[in-house]
Amino acid sequence: MSARILDGEAFASQIHRETASRVTALAQRGITPRLVFIRVGEDPASRAYVSRKETRAKEVGISSHTMVLPESTPLATLLREIDTLNADPKVHGILIQSPLPAGLPNDQVYARVSPAKDVDGFHPVNFGKLLLGDPTGFLPCTPAGILEILRLGKIPTKGKHAVVVGRGQIVGRPLAVLLARKSAHADCTVTLAHSSTPNLPSITRQADILIGALGRPHFLTPDHVQPGATVIDVGVNRIADASNPRGYRLVGDVDFASVQTIAGAITPNPGGVGPMTIALLLSNTLRAAETTLS
Repeated sequence: MSARILDGEAFASQIHRETASRVTALAQRGITPRLVFIRVGEDPASRAYVSRKETRAKEVGISSHTMVLPESTPLATLLREIDTLNADPKVHGILIQSPLPAGLPNDQVYARVSPAKDVDGFHPVNFGKLLLGDPTGFLPCTPAGILEILRLGKIPTKGKHAVVVGRGQIVGRPLAVLLARKSAHADCTVTLAHSSTPNLPSITRQADILIGALGRPHFLTPDHVQPGATVIDVGVNRIADASNPRGYRLVGDVDFASVQTIAGAITPNPGGVGPMTIALLLSNTLRAAETTLS
């Protein structure tokens, strides 16, 4: 058996088309959604990620700009820049590109972004709305993108056992909450596990839907997977590769080649969750712009 591929690129294209259509309608009312990225330092991966997001934004008609600050930027300076963007009515979305340099506290920086412009969904107000099931908040893009993969991939979720491996604030914890919510494309029984969970394979093998989001290369193997399960791979990990000009290659948390033979459906990596994260970011930005009309 070979698993059905859940093609994140194809799913993201569907969402981009919907976003582009709504952007066009909004433009007819005199508003162009604008998204500003703040990148601190010259991390190569961050440069590549922001470039990819800018390209997709342009394709759907969203205006974007990247503010690049030196790695030595003091916290007070960064917060002032965020305050300026918060006060600019022409800016609808603000994204702080991670990772931030050492010495810049993530929580304090993310919390400085106005909740109304927090299109990444990291502000405490938006996280609280997620927990309360308040639809006026912005959902974090990767968990929301995973729900869209399940919806567009026609994966049954109601009453299914979902196991999320990884308890991080960006993916694992919010995803567990979203999967458990009583809604059309969730309503799961959820187990939130992690790398220190005793007898982890005995738990993950119970999963109808298994999500790897712990940041360890090829951590989830066939021993962790129930035959026929849906497997979602969130991880982005560097491993050494002398054959690659960069000296490394990117792999997921799932050992794709071996797990593909026993899973029922699986996301590729790359080409799975990543494109959906960008699609939901741009969708959130559009919604932020639309709310200025109300």
